[in-house]
Amino acid sequence: MTAAFDDHPGQVFQVRDLHEVLGLSTDEPSINITRSRLGRLVRQGLLDQPGRGRYQKRT
Repeated sequence: MTAAFDDHPGQVFQVRDLHEVLGLSTDEPSINITRSRLGRLVRQGLLDQPGRGRYQKRT
């Protein structure tokens, strides 16, 4: 998942956009799982959350 952020440095993603880039399903359960994983990456300091529902690789 972090590879998508590496491939698009500086880009801010919403969860649904990230799913489209990765070719993942955009159904609600899949989106919720990804949202949870992204939240974990934010807490670990690997990603920033510049706005509600938006994620970006920490520089």
